[in-house]
Amino acid sequence: MDGTLGYGGHSFDILKASAPDGKLIGIDRDTVALENASRRLTEFGDRFTPVHNTFSNIGDVLADLGIAHVDGIILDVGVSSPQLDQAERGFSFAKSGPIDMRMDPSTGDTALQLLRRSTADEIAGWIKEYGEERYAKRIAGRIKEALNDGPGLADTVELAELIAGCIPAKERRQRKTHPATKTFQALRIAVNGELDQLEQFLEVFPDLLTTDGRCVIISFHSLEDRLVKRRFRDLTWSSSLPPKYAREAGERVHPIVELLTRKPVSGSEGEIDSNPRARSAKLRACRKLEVRE
Repeated sequence: MDGTLGYGGHSFDILKASAPDGKLIGIDRDTVALENASRRLTEFGDRFTPVHNTFSNIGDVLADLGIAHVDGIILDVGVSSPQLDQAERGFSFAKSGPIDMRMDPSTGDTALQLLRRSTADEIAGWIKEYGEERYAKRIAGRIKEALNDGPGLADTVELAELIAGCIPAKERRQRKTHPATKTFQALRIAVNGELDQLEQFLEVFPDLLTTDGRCVIISFHSLEDRLVKRRFRDLTWSSSLPPKYAREAGERVHPIVELLTRKPVSGSEGEIDSNPRARSAKLRACRKLEVRE
């Protein structure tokens, strides 16, 4: 299962490697990505099954397909390059576009709608937690001023300029990325509930893997990587008590997974040169162990 199908890059290689009998389910909440990936993967026929959903609902997706377990799951979490490159999706401040940021444009509030109905404190909380932006309170206050008392915010470029104006000039010059990068990232995570989605997936995925099945997760944000790291580590834990006493204490007798990556795998220099967006990618993987009583 590819839980973040995108435009089908990972799925294409997995289907090639698993020929002739391997089958793959591709999930994406973005209908545009789903349609494009389905066209790209047409050559694999019924070996590929596209599903419009979110990876947090992986259990329901498999149940609807009549499948109990899969041999592997891959997630490449966060926004995709095509989404960033399409100005009309509102993820990027490089080009003028609506302040949208929804991964599934067919449902939920846009970023602008969320900003309008939220308090300055709520917005500041997202920007501080999800974007790790030190000027979160100032940025949130200026956003609410623009929406409540000013002419509003016309597009992503205007929002980015407002954010940049909240950061002292000296620090703007010192930052390696655009001054609005952290805030746009935070708003995107809030709009799409990305951390909640990941937490829900991490809770259920072990039960959906076959013995020896693999789970591979690529993340681009420290908060996402931290969630994956802690969950994988927790699943390797087992009680130090003898089995009888461990069971009586309600503790796990045997580990559920084996870590395949003690430390996250990062892109090589060559990979980053060819795709600069890979510079913050971290990959972690684990293997499902045999269930023992």
